[in-house]
Amino acid sequence: QVQLVESGGGFVQTGDSLRLACVASGRDLRRLAVGWFRQGPGKERDLVAALPWSGSTTYYADSVKGRFTISRDNAKNALYLQMNDLRPEDTAVYYCAAGVNGGVRADYWGQGTQVTVSS
Repeated sequence: QVQLVESGGGFVQTGDSLRLACVASGRDLRRLAVGWFRQGPGKERDLVAALPWSGSTTYYADSVKGRFTISRDNAKNALYLQMNDLRPEDTAVYYCAAGVNGGVRADYWGQGTQVTVSS
């Protein structure tokens, strides 16, 4: 059974930083495209950032470019999202995902972690 467990969400002020972590069990993430999605209030779930399983091409949504950084630690079988200069519009539930396909689908999902940014 594959499990993705997120941590690091919270309530912050505009301009603050947070680092989300996602630890996987039951599957080696090295062979999977991984990513972070988010779903804001009343919005659809959108891809925020993604890493392919091989190569160096990284995807970022335009709204987070220059502020968010996705990374992985293969030794820990973990995925991270460093979020800097947070804004109220970044408020959402953030989901880590593995086996990301087509920017909307994934084979495995975490349970989600809430990020709330106050103005």
